[in-house]
Amino acid sequence: MRRLARGARTAGGAAVEPFPGAPAPWALRDYAFLGDGERGALVSPRGEIVWLCAPGWADEAVFSALLGGPGVWTVRPADDWHVWGGYYEDGTLVHVSRWVTTHAIVECREALAVPADPARVVLLRRLRVVEGEARMRVELDPRPGFGREALSVPRLEGGVWHARSESLTVRWSGLPEARPGPGGGLCAERVLARGEEHDLVLELTARNRPAPGGGHGLDAAGWWAATERWWRDRAPCGTGLTPAGAARHACAVLTGLTAAGGGMVAAATTSLPERAYAQRNYDYRYVWLRDQAYAGLAVAAHGPHPLLDDAVRFATARVLDDGEALRPAYTTDGGEVPDERHLGLPGYPGGGDEAGNKAARQFQLDTFGEVLQLLAAAARHDRLDEDALRAAEVAVASVERYWQRPDAGLWELEERWWTHSRLSVVTGLRALAREVPGPAAGRWEELATTILRETSRRCLRTDGAWGRAADDAGPDASVLAPLARRGLGEDDPGARRTRRLIERELTRDGFVYRFRHDARPLGEAEGAFLLCGFTMALATHREGLPVAAARWFERTRSAHGPPGLFAEEYDVGQRQLRGNLPQAFVHAALLESAAGLAEPPGGAGTR
Repeated sequence: MRRLARGARTAGGAAVEPFPGAPAPWALRDYAFLGDGERGALVSPRGEIVWLCAPGWADEAVFSALLGGPGVWTVRPADDWHVWGGYYEDGTLVHVSRWVTTHAIVECREALAVPADPARVVLLRRLRVVEGEARMRVELDPRPGFGREALSVPRLEGGVWHARSESLTVRWSGLPEARPGPGGGLCAERVLARGEEHDLVLELTARNRPAPGGGHGLDAAGWWAATERWWRDRAPCGTGLTPAGAARHACAVLTGLTAAGGGMVAAATTSLPERAYAQRNYDYRYVWLRDQAYAGLAVAAHGPHPLLDDAVRFATARVLDDGEALRPAYTTDGGEVPDERHLGLPGYPGGGDEAGNKAARQFQLDTFGEVLQLLAAAARHDRLDEDALRAAEVAVASVERYWQRPDAGLWELEERWWTHSRLSVVTGLRALAREVPGPAAGRWEELATTILRETSRRCLRTDGAWGRAADDAGPDASVLAPLARRGLGEDDPGARRTRRLIERELTRDGFVYRFRHDARPLGEAEGAFLLCGFTMALATHREGLPVAAARWFERTRSAHGPPGLFAEEYDVGQRQLRGNLPQAFVHAALLESAAGLAEPPGGAGTR
């Protein structure tokens, strides 16, 4: 996406080497994601948990092998001659890794246990032999604080392993026969017969927070039952749509990225490169209000949903707390995003090792516009309470005061008079005026008309299409979103002209790119931008071209690996994901466009 960063990853001026014994990385498309709303883990095809920050999203990692650091938990066949596969249980983030060896078929069912406790991580792994007899190898090597914290020597008490560091206490059950590994941690092998199941439970608890109450301790059966029940009770998105399974999976991903306080992180990871050695390595483990609004709008397109309520609750609190000083990004508890720093890790190949994000200090006008669109969607479903209505008034007042000020915009670049930012607030103001009738609605509509008139004067090209900015007539796929949401009206000719301009100049092989960085061909400066591919599908459908819209939708939807997760960008030539994983707003855009494509082509829909 957009975030600003410093550059090459070094420590003390010297290149950082991968931690000894760190597993070799896989292509990003091969990793599966486990999430419980408070934190997330990435699992490789070899059964390695290579990324987990604890106890929360933006805390330091216990397993950082994804970035070449220390810490990993591996569960895999001891027989190296095997092939891998896996799948998610429908509508959940319960993942099943599956291996076929020379003698067996074996699975490992894995999940972050829910309901989640912000101070305690519970990671479940259940082995099951489908065919034959399997010898399984297990290695647990937690390294809190990105490996900087010393972990006490594990001790066995009552069949449970115990250890502690400065920030965490660790408990692990399931393999009392484990022994110290050659590089640290614990390791064991166990033979399982056909039909046999075996549970492993890892618990990580913050030492500086109150001890969690209740729960199931290390009782695997209790945690699995609670986790299955929790996911079963989650309201799915996309039921009855084509493709319904993809929509339900996207909804599950968004749920797994959303904390109990309502905040949804942009992605589970940091520093995964958008392009190798291009110094675009950013930390996405925070809540971008824009991304959160996209998720709320997406589920609202399907109907009232808890994720809509979460988005409204979090955005309302931030607007009422900060008013016109609203920041684009926050921690999940509403705090300030920390300054950028290097972690002293090698980074994923071609990437870096950033923590923190200075883009959170930018002025981004479109954030107000997206929040207004979110609150309007909540009003449409009768989910707008008095606090949210007050937040809408505060946001409108901020737009009224600052809409002429240059801002960093959606792509978080230099401050300019970006077209998308103005069209976003016009869309938000008009949606709010439509959904919240009353004395203020006329003032909101009048303000939208004033902003649109001046934006048209500055940013509309001579051919009637929208340029990027007041000082740049080039096309920019960012404007597809407000046009697809009909922010300028049902019959606005600029929408059609702009969409076709973008199709002509910013698409290749069925994928959409953000803008032209320079004279290089599309795809050389950066990957295709999947958010824009889905908004292209929606804009095309609302132009009355359903077959073309379906092509854009399906082409963009193909840009994932076996676990069905989307990153921010897609390298079309190499068929590889680029950027942090999983990217929330891409899954949200899939949901929103899927709902739009289910409407009559060119119709008014629900917006």
